[in-house]
Amino acid sequence: MARFKKVLVIGLDGLEPTIVDSLLARSGLPHLAALAGRGGYSRLATTLPAQTPVAWSTFATGVNPGGHGIFDFIRRDPRTYLPDFALNRYEQPKGYLPPRAVNLRRGTPVWQVLSDAGVPSVVLRCPCTFPPDTLRGRMLSGMGVPDVRGGLGTSTFFSADPAARQGESEQLVRVTPNGGTVRTTLVGPRHPKSREDVTAQIAIDIDETRRAVTIRSKGRPRALTVEEGRWSDWLHVKFKLGFLQSVPGTVRFYLARVSPHLELYASPVNFDPTATIQYPVASPAGYAGELADRLGTFYTTGMVEDHGGLTNGRFDEAVYLAQCQGVLDERERMLQYELARFEEGLLFCLFDTPDRIQHMFWRFREPDHPANSASGFDPSLRSAIEEHYEACDAIVGRAVEHAADDTLVVCLSDHGFSSFQRGFHINSWLHEQELLALKPGVAPGADAGELLLQVDWSRTRAYALGIGSVYLNVRGRERSGVVEPADARALTEQIAGALANVADPDRATLAVRGATPGHVAYRGAAAADAPDLVVRFAPGYRASWTTALGGIPQGLFEDNEKRWGGDHIIDPALVPGVLFMSHPFDAASIGLVDLAPTILETLGVPVPAQMEGAARIEKG
Repeated sequence: MARFKKVLVIGLDGLEPTIVDSLLARSGLPHLAALAGRGGYSRLATTLPAQTPVAWSTFATGVNPGGHGIFDFIRRDPRTYLPDFALNRYEQPKGYLPPRAVNLRRGTPVWQVLSDAGVPSVVLRCPCTFPPDTLRGRMLSGMGVPDVRGGLGTSTFFSADPAARQGESEQLVRVTPNGGTVRTTLVGPRHPKSREDVTAQIAIDIDETRRAVTIRSKGRPRALTVEEGRWSDWLHVKFKLGFLQSVPGTVRFYLARVSPHLELYASPVNFDPTATIQYPVASPAGYAGELADRLGTFYTTGMVEDHGGLTNGRFDEAVYLAQCQGVLDERERMLQYELARFEEGLLFCLFDTPDRIQHMFWRFREPDHPANSASGFDPSLRSAIEEHYEACDAIVGRAVEHAADDTLVVCLSDHGFSSFQRGFHINSWLHEQELLALKPGVAPGADAGELLLQVDWSRTRAYALGIGSVYLNVRGRERSGVVEPADARALTEQIAGALANVADPDRATLAVRGATPGHVAYRGAAAADAPDLVVRFAPGYRASWTTALGGIPQGLFEDNEKRWGGDHIIDPALVPGVLFMSHPFDAASIGLVDLAPTILETLGVPVPAQMEGAARIEKG
């Protein structure tokens, strides 16, 4: 028997419990406090690793990562040892047909169980939902939706400055004004057959008097004006692949300056929500267009906050905050639109922005953070994270106004947050331990490069890819494996023991708390694809940036000087999420794995046997 007619779930990605506690103590989160007063508030155990796509997939399916198969943003291809995107992939079984996207998340999500029972769901922006599931209701895909180039987000920087240098995850387009006009191209998707860039022609008219530019194209609108220091409206543009074939995209611009050198930033090109036919981002097919018609054009990529532009110095923190506020407002409009017609079942909406704000602003909480030496320290931004929490609390308050007694309200975060001051080079450590060998004449450092390309696989027993994942070079599994399967478990335990309590000698502090073997952490249909070990870091530490892509630098540690100065991929015990409910619940050791069973029982739908968690809502 259903206890409630409706369940409203609001996800606030990355809320850190200690910050929540502090704000609650000084009445800074009145609406979340009211939820706690009606029902309860607790810590919420996260996943190993404590990573957004991993954690929200466990929330959705009620199983550990070994059941749903998402272990990291990056997975390794054992046939090539190269990194690959772990959330979805493109398949092109026939050369004359365009590629199609395949969701790599396994398991049965809670909204599918509800659909099978005849109960509708609306799911807004949950990670690992691209391509979207077919369900009784509506879905707008979240993290995992690529830009039109197939990546997480590749921006473009148009610059007339001869000293400009290309930044991370961006394309630098050097331009030369001629008579106050720049004629150039906007880079779009890769052609599915030739893999060459497909572009669209644009002209940029520069008005130094008005401190503005006007972008002219065959898109919509034909003329788009951008003022200096401002974000533009959306430009809808088509990238022609051939006769009667095109990819519709949308893009926004930020004009950094018109003089002495033109500098114009273009966001990653999003799939146009009004025309996502080949790569649908919503279910049913017309749902994205409905939202755009009613609420205006919106971001469709999975990572919508332009942290790359801030990282590369294309704009400052104030501009980034303005863009994040726009994203927050956009998501609330979607939530309010659905709340106005929410009559039964499940309504889920995720707000990713708290996570992104903390990644980029955590360093302002720590004057000694290495990133402050590289990028500058602004004490006025010390409270930016708390202010954003308060803005999220206000969103919760406005949403709860729609919740009558027949509605269970759930508000949660998937993990907490911590500092990221130092990076640990896992592959360099494996090399030092004589577990990873380089080709003759190659030493750790620049010569070793990335992508594990200089590794001598005939003498390598372990290697690292992703943000803390270690794999054994197993015979019969990896292309050039040397570790006998019968010896794999003993080697895994040996490496885990060596990684216990690794110290950073430069700071005389603990850097690595330990490593958990995959056979201990994971079980289920996808467990065979799991890393053999997952490293658990101490606060202030994380796998280094180059480790994620198979780099092997000199030394074991480096300062993290990037603006991305906060993170959460440390020991999961140190970064639990938070959970608020409008009805009392059993808070003892509750985790993300318990939320899907709780939602199902609340709505009167039997919990499938494969779900590992338990319904935690109290009787009565």
